[in-house]
Amino acid sequence: MKKSLIALAVLAASGAAMAQSSVTLYGVVDANLTWEDNGATSVTRMDTGRLNGSRWGLKGSEDLGGGMSAIFTLESGFNPDTGAQADAARFFNRQSFVGFVSGFGTVKLGRQMTPVYANAATFDSFSNALAGDSASLFQYSGSRTDNVISYSYAASGFRGEVQYGLGEVAGNNSASRMIGGVLGYKMGPVDVVLTYEDTKNATNTGSSKVTLLGGNYDFGVVKAFAAYSSEKGLGTIDVRDWHLGLTAPVGTAGKAMVSYIKEEDRFNANRDSTLVAVGYTHNLSKRTALYTSYGQMKNDSAVANRAGGASLVTPLGNTSKLFNVGVRHMF
Repeated sequence: MKKSLIALAVLAASGAAMAQSSVTLYGVVDANLTWEDNGATSVTRMDTGRLNGSRWGLKGSEDLGGGMSAIFTLESGFNPDTGAQADAARFFNRQSFVGFVSGFGTVKLGRQMTPVYANAATFDSFSNALAGDSASLFQYSGSRTDNVISYSYAASGFRGEVQYGLGEVAGNNSASRMIGGVLGYKMGPVDVVLTYEDTKNATNTGSSKVTLLGGNYDFGVVKAFAAYSSEKGLGTIDVRDWHLGLTAPVGTAGKAMVSYIKEEDRFNANRDSTLVAVGYTHNLSKRTALYTSYGQMKNDSAVANRAGGASLVTPLGNTSKLFNVGVRHMF
């Protein structure tokens, strides 16, 4: 259960309480048993974050009056199987931002989720998780970006966001910078999204440009997902990805998932891959869930992609297989 801490402190100078302010401590603990096979060897191990990334975080807001609030989020990933930080180089590796919310939209400054990653649940039947994770093939340009200024607004079913990530390269403001955007619409059973990211390299000699169009339609009995992505970059990068998926409720607590993802490399020969996956989640309560999934990645002779976040390096042309079963608890 999320724990809201109201009126965190007393102003020493005046003794007045900080009214209309709150901070929430929250988190996720996700652990599982995973079996991988890369066509040459296999391994069974304990893993983390297959359904949701294990994390703890603080988020808060303060009412500034006039319909405006200050907000912040600080979020740190960890590995419950070892107790180690998910990223030894940074403490709040997941999100770290401060900003303002008003009737005119939301402005945030800091480390934030990329447009594709933030909207994965709209177009990915596995919601960027388990053995069917679309990030196994789709080009996300990473999950998060440092030094981002963002503005978002939503009204009447439409939502939009623009992002600018400062490259912070001395003498070259374009190097390593990121420009991104989101345009979405959700009404009734329909939810669609268009995302774009343009990330310059560190020398400003080229960039990776990712465009994705996807969405889902809820038929009640099943929810259908589809997505198309294009990545173009310096030199030999010209890739297309397609995704088709379904989710279906199982009773009142379960959900079944299937996914088919195809990647086509239009510049390099023999570098196409196909991922097929099935999965199931079962809610024991509002906070605790059991899950399992299986995915199989078939690779052409000159490529070595891995199924759903598998860690074993796959030899060129081999098939990567991944199976997991685990538990996730939210607080």
